[in-house]
Amino acid sequence: MIKRSALLLSLLLFSVTTLAANLKPYPADAPTPPLKLQDLQGKTHDLNDYKGSVVLVQFWATYCTPCRKEMPSMNKLMSKMGDVPFKILAVDMGESKPEVTAFVNQVKPEFTILMDEEGQSIGAWKVFAAPSNFIIGPEGKIRYTLFGGVEWDSDELVTKLKALAAN
Repeated sequence: MIKRSALLLSLLLFSVTTLAANLKPYPADAPTPPLKLQDLQGKTHDLNDYKGSVVLVQFWATYCTPCRKEMPSMNKLMSKMGDVPFKILAVDMGESKPEVTAFVNQVKPEFTILMDEEGQSIGAWKVFAAPSNFIIGPEGKIRYTLFGGVEWDSDELVTKLKALAAN
């Protein structure tokens, strides 16, 4: 029984420590691509308008199972960030407004959903998988990337994002 508990604890610690390994530093000299898209209500959002905040830019799709699974943790992340200047811009990749609206009505994200029905921003951001995540620092530069799903509200990621906001 003790061996089984130790094994489970080891697996838990491994899975927690691998979260940081998944958050990859982005080259400091690489430019941040432009991002200017409309949300589901038709309001235009320009990434440049979010300078001063840490921004999670996520490229996702309604058919992406990890995207669906992680959105509740993204909602929790928003509340865990408290009064830290932090925003999430979730960019749907190449789907229609009715498809995205149906998904949003089911999953109920509490952050901004942007529409890229033509998939024009995917190339500039070098997106090759869903979900593809980019952490933008307060200065407007990409600081980290993460490809694939993750529990965004983990203490480790919350701490890392809050530290980025403090710099």
